[in-house]
Amino acid sequence: MAVSNTLASFFMPIGIIGAVLAVICAVVAGIALAAGAAGFFGGAVGVWIVAAMLSTAASFSSVWTPLIVSLAAMAVALVLGGIIHAVLLSTPTRMPAVETVEAEAATPVAKTRPVGVQTSSVPAVAS
Repeated sequence: MAVSNTLASFFMPIGIIGAVLAVICAVVAGIALAAGAAGFFGGAVGVWIVAAMLSTAASFSSVWTPLIVSLAAMAVALVLGGIIHAVLLSTPTRMPAVETVEAEAATPVAKTRPVGVQTSSVPAVAS
């Protein structure tokens, strides 16, 4: 029983440190998801997995809050990152200035003639 209490006091700070790292990685993953940086997102999620596993160490002290916080942080980051990415994709691109369109309309366009590809026919050799 004394060993269990000693380990519980040792694993509690490890669990809290794991939860802090997991929240930081979740924020980075959310930003990477919103920016569309797939490699950066994958790296952040990979480190988050390790940090979330570290946060389970606090469960030896019967404290589940670090694990719940790390899981909730990633869930919020995925939802908000996905929404922000969708909003960024749906915004229209910058329209060209009116002067640019008028300048392009005023320049004469050279007439192009179609260029065909000439091929020679080779008679098939019967075997």
